[in-house]
Amino acid sequence: MSAQSDIPPDCLLPSRLDRPLAPAKNALSARALAKPTPEPWPDVIIRPALPADTEAVSRMLARSYRALLAPDYEPGLLRDALPLIGQARPSLLTCGTYFIAEDGERVLAAGGWTDFSPHGAPGRAGEGHIRHVATDPDAARQGLGQRILRRILRSARAAEVKVLHCQSTLTAEPFYEALGFEMRAHIDVRLPTGLLFPAVQMRWQAEA
Repeated sequence: MSAQSDIPPDCLLPSRLDRPLAPAKNALSARALAKPTPEPWPDVIIRPALPADTEAVSRMLARSYRALLAPDYEPGLLRDALPLIGQARPSLLTCGTYFIAEDGERVLAAGGWTDFSPHGAPGRAGEGHIRHVATDPDAARQGLGQRILRRILRSARAAEVKVLHCQSTLTAEPFYEALGFEMRAHIDVRLPTGLLFPAVQMRWQAEA
């Protein structure tokens, strides 16, 4: 039975498409993977988000959730949830710990952490919350989601955060697991309209 949360689901990462590739199954494919290949999006920079990025981040979030969550959520549920979850949050764009991956003027991925919970409550000392992580469908499975999350973890460690909480989409659970998060419970997140959105409560803890 799912637990229930009234916290808006604003850390709903991209999709299973952005998790690390499985190991090669034979020598030929291993050699192919070992060959140097051009880095996707070589001009991408990762920087803290600003209020001026609101429109670009919102466009990316809407594209990401519409395309990448579709395999794991009923069409009607996703249609009703998108106007609520697919908007950039002003509090994140001014917090200094929310990052975007930018190629020119295009935002390809975003995500961050805060020391307050998604509903605004002060966090416990040494704990934080993963916030609104997503990747544009055109950039899925090209490592940008991992780069954003690693930037988040470095930032959190620098602030002496030892534990990060995350409400993941069903789609993104394998992605977080691959980067050291553990599943704690399946939950239903209650959106402001009363809509229940299935998610997964996850947790990351720094190594001693």
